[in-house]
Amino acid sequence: MGALLAVLAPLAFVNSQLLRVGRAIGIVAVALMVLAILIQVVFRYVFNNALPWPDEAARFCMLWMTGLMAPTAFRRGGFVAIDMLGHALPRSIGKLLSLFLLLISLLVLVIAVQIGYAEVTGFGGKFATASLYVPGSLTLTEWIRVPRSWMMTSLFVGVILLTLVNIELILRSVISIVGGDDQLPAIPDADMAGAD
Repeated sequence: MGALLAVLAPLAFVNSQLLRVGRAIGIVAVALMVLAILIQVVFRYVFNNALPWPDEAARFCMLWMTGLMAPTAFRRGGFVAIDMLGHALPRSIGKLLSLFLLLISLLVLVIAVQIGYAEVTGFGGKFATASLYVPGSLTLTEWIRVPRSWMMTSLFVGVILLTLVNIELILRSVISIVGGDDQLPAIPDADMAGAD
């Protein structure tokens, strides 16, 4: 069990740090998404002149918010789950069931990482967005359309972070099964509360 705890401690630390940064960026993404939507509402209904870029900008921010916030929810047990069976079974069998489900999740996430990488680097990632532009130079004289790969990278990053969290949860589950509940490092309160 000492070896498992030795692997878990640094992984839990790395996950805590990565998820803290992800939550901060995710909060900024939500704020920018709301701002883009409000701009579109004002221009569409007050000035009767809808802008072409706010819808895509809001979608871009929503994808990054999802990719960066989902791992924190997964680590906290915040995803929707049907856990009646696990609670109805004897405690040790329920822990084994939980471990089995985490292993299946890991398999799905590994496949998702491969698909995400292919989406970012493949044919679809080479296209540009329809109306979302960013400055192409510091003088703001040149603008370039945002590549779709920048959007797809949000999901790729999210799946990588979910995989890291899944591995941590598997280690925690194995340690719990072998009787090391009292030796498990706690998930920091900032992670549990979802705040920094």
